[in-house]
Amino acid sequence: MTDLNQLQADLSNQIAAAPDAATLEAIRVATLGKTGSVSALLKTLGSMSPEVRKLQGPAINALRDQVAAQLLARKSDFEAAELEARLAREQVDLTLPSPQRRKGSVHPTMQTMDEMVSIFAEMGFAVAEGPDIEDDFHNFTALNFPPKHPAREMHDTFFFNPGADGERKLLRTHTSPVQVRAMRRGNTAPPAPWIAAGQEPPIRIIVPGRTYRLDSDATHTPMFHQVEGLVIDKGIHMGHLKWTLETFISRFFETDAVMTRFRPHHFPFTEPSAEMDVGCDRSGGEIRIGTGSDWLEILGCGMVHPNVLRNCGIDPDVYQGFAFGMGVDRLGMLKYGMPDLRDMFASDTRWLAHFGFSAFQAPNPVSGLS
Repeated sequence: MTDLNQLQADLSNQIAAAPDAATLEAIRVATLGKTGSVSALLKTLGSMSPEVRKLQGPAINALRDQVAAQLLARKSDFEAAELEARLAREQVDLTLPSPQRRKGSVHPTMQTMDEMVSIFAEMGFAVAEGPDIEDDFHNFTALNFPPKHPAREMHDTFFFNPGADGERKLLRTHTSPVQVRAMRRGNTAPPAPWIAAGQEPPIRIIVPGRTYRLDSDATHTPMFHQVEGLVIDKGIHMGHLKWTLETFISRFFETDAVMTRFRPHHFPFTEPSAEMDVGCDRSGGEIRIGTGSDWLEILGCGMVHPNVLRNCGIDPDVYQGFAFGMGVDRLGMLKYGMPDLRDMFASDTRWLAHFGFSAFQAPNPVSGLS
């Protein structure tokens, strides 16, 4: 027969001498676990005679309860000591400076657009804006698009269902409708002061903003950003257009070594029309502007078509002008080495932290663009 008093004394000494919570847990398992010493005593009650069970039962149960109480008390001591140590370890010194907080950054698209606006403002251009939702007249008809032009089809343009008046609205496919709003005489007052209203020449504006087309790959997205320019005055010719664009490209890429060429092209709203290429180097998996023997198409431009001037109430025999348009996102990719246009719209904070710009470093032609 086990000496319960001796067993209790031994277990009490073990519990009191336990140096840490892990050792205490091992003692609990060795005594009160399924195969523990106290549990084994409890299992013997079934084989005892009623007279013996009447004596041993209360004693063994009392031993179990006392050991459990001692284990719980010792565990509470360990938890209290751990809490005290943690409070001492994690004490906050309020006199220390606060931890550095993560700061937001300016998105590369907005940075690039601000750089472009800054350069053109230096050349005397004003900024005009217009609505993202346009009508067929401003987006197509006034810009000399033929009735069956592919851009009018559903597979190229985001159209809305016709309204009650039967007019079909759309998401603008370029920022050129703002040029129409700026030139067209007799326009009613715009809904906001920054939206272009009809004005008399001379006109010199740039139009930054969002545009929408059904296209998506590494260099195209359904929504992207453009900056278009428009100059209307007497005596305007292709030489003015060439100087303006070459000056912009040189300032934007911050190099005097930029080489350009103009290739004949076709746009419904300009005649003659051209695409401008810049000299670059494509070796090494990178595109470097201002060096090398390769060429990269970078924007479209041309002299404003006489039909567009007539649609806006301007006499093409008196006034002439030029227009150009370029993708903000793609220029940002070229300047800052971003390989995939879709990353600019993925909202990945790691990408933004890497390519983002400080809000305290706004582009300025005097202090620097980037």
